[in-house]
Amino acid sequence: MIKALVFDAYGTLYDVQSVAAEIEAAFPGHGDFITQVWRLKQLEYTWLRSMMGTYADFWPVTREALVYALDILGMSLEPERLESLVGAYNRLLPYPDSEACLAALGRYRRVVFSNGSPSMLAALIDRSALRPCLEAVISVDAARVFKPDPRAYALVEATLGAAPQDVVFVSSNGFDASGAKAFGFKVVHIERLPAASLRAEIAAATTIDPKTMYKALRVQRETMGFIPDIVISSLAELPAALERMA
Repeated sequence: MIKALVFDAYGTLYDVQSVAAEIEAAFPGHGDFITQVWRLKQLEYTWLRSMMGTYADFWPVTREALVYALDILGMSLEPERLESLVGAYNRLLPYPDSEACLAALGRYRRVVFSNGSPSMLAALIDRSALRPCLEAVISVDAARVFKPDPRAYALVEATLGAAPQDVVFVSSNGFDASGAKAFGFKVVHIERLPAASLRAEIAAATTIDPKTMYKALRVQRETMGFIPDIVISSLAELPAALERMA
């Protein structure tokens, strides 16, 4: 029995690539490189801090990752401008099908569970049309550890009172889908770029650009044995997929 639908935020409901225009405006000619390295390092720093036991919430982690990406290019920003640019993660655009998907699933409890800090998630969700569709927003901050640590996923059960097997977790991030499945959730993985399409893209390229490398590392299914229950190509397919799971 499905008692709750739990959605990842960054990359699932909201497009992390939507920071690219703001980055390009700040650093003409380097927007794509900075955007991809920033996101890759942002996630890597969550994993490093979880393993090292040095938790800091998602805002300083996001700032540190941006500083890293700029430093690779020998660039920097004054503190106030840096903070403003970090705020691009509070201004991410929802995917075009996010609102319609959540609205169509009104008979379910709909919740966001994210690495984002409470203040970042409030800023992000309150400025979009998704807030009325959500019962709750859960941040890993309460556990002081990031996904895919099981202590983070345990917050869902503690907050909603729903056993893992009664929760459907929806994510487009391979690491997150694997972590949720290992924890015991039912998992729907949104594979917006099928593996065959990525292989064709790589085969046709004369050089591998930063965005293609990001796609290869972060939007594909992992090969660790934690298989999602259902794989779909967009949020628009989720209502029908849930009918098959019921």
